[in-house]
Amino acid sequence: MGSLQVTVLYFIILLTSKVTSKEEEWKSATATFTKETDGSIITEGACGYGDLHKASYGKYSAGLSTLLFNKGSNCGACFELRCVDHILWCLQGSPSVVLTATDFCPPNYGLSADYGGWCNFPKQHFEMSEAAFAEIAEKRADIVPVQYKRVKCERRGGIRFTMSGSAHFCQVLITNVGLDGVVVAVKVKGPKTGWIPMARNWGQNWQCDINLIGQPLSFEVTASIGRTLASYSVAPANWQFGQTYEGKQFK
Repeated sequence: MGSLQVTVLYFIILLTSKVTSKEEEWKSATATFTKETDGSIITEGACGYGDLHKASYGKYSAGLSTLLFNKGSNCGACFELRCVDHILWCLQGSPSVVLTATDFCPPNYGLSADYGGWCNFPKQHFEMSEAAFAEIAEKRADIVPVQYKRVKCERRGGIRFTMSGSAHFCQVLITNVGLDGVVVAVKVKGPKTGWIPMARNWGQNWQCDINLIGQPLSFEVTASIGRTLASYSVAPANWQFGQTYEGKQFK
C-alpha cells in the first residue's frame, strides 16, 4: 500500500472515530413525568402511535420539547437518559433508561422556562411516564437534570404495519422500527402495481391515494440513516382495516 493510500485510510479512520464519539456524546437536558393510573403513558400522541402498549413502547415512551421533537422528525427515535448532578433526587449510581419518542411536549410561554415552561424553546426536555421516571430519580422530584444520547433501538419482532383508510386511499401506521427508529420514506406494492411512494400524513402514518383492497401488500421502509428494508407480502390479500401485520426488522 502506497503512502498516499495509507494517509487517506488514516483520515477515514480518524473521521469515523470522531463521528462515532460525537454520536455517543452525552448532552444535557431536563426531565419530568406525567401521572397515569398504571404508571405509563398510554394515550395517543403527536407521532400517531395510538395505544403505546400495543405499539410496544409502553412506559418507556416520552414526549419531547420543541427543539428535540423537531416537527416530528424524531418520532420513533430512541434516547438513553440518566439523572445527574442532583444528590437529593437522582438515584444512586445514575441508572439509565432507554425511551422512545412518541409525543410532543408543547411549550407554555405563559410560564418561565425554569418553572413550568419546561418545554419552551430552546429547552431540551423529556416528559416521561411516572414508572420510567422512577427508574432514574425519586418521584418526589418535580424536575431533574438529565443527560441523554441517541442510541440504537432494540426491538422484539419485526416492523409492524397497521392498516387504515378506505376504498379511496390506503394508510398505514408504522411502529416497532429498529436501527435508529426513525422512518423517512415508505413505499407500498401490490401484485398489480409497482412500488408506490407513500406520503406522510402525520406522525408515522403514511398514505397513498390508491385503492389496494384485495391485494397482498409489500412495504419498503427507509430509516433516517439511509438504510432501506423491504418486507414482501406482509399483508395477505384479505387484509382488513384496523389489523396489524408484521414484516422484517432492520439488523
